[in-house]
Amino acid sequence: MRFDSALGLESRRGPLAVAARFVVYGLMVVAFTGPLVGLLVSAFSKTLDPTSFTLWPDEFTLENFVQAGEKNVYLYLLNSFVVVGFGLLLQMLVSVFAAYALARKKFRGMTVVMLFMLATMMLPEEIIAIPLSLVLADLPVLHLNLIGTYAGMILPVGAWGFSILVMTEFMKEVPVELEEAARIDGAGELRIFATIIVPLCRPALGVIGVFGFTMIWDQYLLPLIVATESTMWTLPIALRSLRSDEEVGIGVLLAASLLALLPSIIAFLAFQRQFMRGLTSGAVKG
Repeated sequence: MRFDSALGLESRRGPLAVAARFVVYGLMVVAFTGPLVGLLVSAFSKTLDPTSFTLWPDEFTLENFVQAGEKNVYLYLLNSFVVVGFGLLLQMLVSVFAAYALARKKFRGMTVVMLFMLATMMLPEEIIAIPLSLVLADLPVLHLNLIGTYAGMILPVGAWGFSILVMTEFMKEVPVELEEAARIDGAGELRIFATIIVPLCRPALGVIGVFGFTMIWDQYLLPLIVATESTMWTLPIALRSLRSDEEVGIGVLLAASLLALLPSIIAFLAFQRQFMRGLTSGAVKG
């Protein structure tokens, strides 16, 4: 439903209705984009005045980003990219294979598995912080200590219940007749999965790609548990450290915040087409 339809503006005609639309849309733009514009302008400003709002810096400068580099912000940014890159790849692979098993295979305990995945989504991270740290310190069976390693920050985000559930529900809508026709032509299980199921699930991949990237990029507690040295910090932890550092100016903090924001925007733009198709498909099927 369109926003103007919900307010009853679409059915109204005349100058007052047009003016009302402009006012409503203007307020929405200010509410949603105002803080982002303020962050962007302030990050490139030499002198900051918290009481004023401008669309262009009074004194344009890159000094904030230079000082951010001196505080190792770019190293933390690189750490974040390493974690989110490998973590998202692993998460999407696990989600696709797990969803295929849940959507196409029948086995005992399927309901229990789904309940366990839902339970992981209901529990806040703080509850599993201590058990997670114990598991990472002594990985079961392998007896490996992942504390102080990038693997310790990547493996726990490799499986996410939300992504698996989204892929499962989408795969259930793929016609079984396509698989049956492929089997008649002699295609095996792996070929059917790779050439039929996965290509038809591109919209769902866009959805879990955007949400998965944001989830991993915003991780704070997990890197805080795993990282034993400041050189392993990711950007969210670095932002908290910069806030508590009295020697760091507000301009440097805003520049680091902008660097933390841009990758999420770029990820959404990269997956935008598939993301919107996935949401539309889900709405139509639902």
